[in-house]
Amino acid sequence: MMTEYAHGKTGIDIHPGARIGNRFFIDHGTGVVIGETTEIGTGVKLYQGVTLGALSFPRDESTGEVVRGTKRHPTIEDEVVIYANATILGGQTTIGHHSVIGSSAWLTRSVAPHTIVTIENPRLRYREGPDVRLDDAYPDRLNYQI
Repeated sequence: MMTEYAHGKTGIDIHPGARIGNRFFIDHGTGVVIGETTEIGTGVKLYQGVTLGALSFPRDESTGEVVRGTKRHPTIEDEVVIYANATILGGQTTIGHHSVIGSSAWLTRSVAPHTIVTIENPRLRYREGPDVRLDDAYPDRLNYQI
C-alpha cells in the first residue's frame, strides 16, 4: 500500500524487494521503475524514466511453470550514473562500478566497470520557412501544412 502511495505522489515505482545501497539519488524521478530483484550499490544516480526491469519470467523446461525466487532484474554496482530513459533488463545483467549509461540506452547484457555506454548521435535536420510542409517530414501524411 505504501509503495502505491509513493508511486502516486512521485511517479517513481520501486518494488519493496529491491536492495538499494547508501547515497542513492533519483533526479527528476518521474517514470523510474525498479524491479523486485534489482540490486543497487552505493552512490548510484538515476535520472527520469530509467527502467531496471526483467526480460521475462524464467520457466521450468520440463513443466513450463514459472520458476519463483530467481533473480530477474539487473545489478547496478557502485558509483554508476544512468541517464534519462535508459532501460536495463535481466537478472544476469550487471552494470560495472563507475560506469555511465547514456540517455535512451537499451541494455540486456553486462557492462564492464569504468565503461561509458551511449547511443551514436542521431542527426537532427531542420527545415525552415513558409513553404515547409508536414509531408516533407512525413511523406506518408499528405496535404497537411505547418
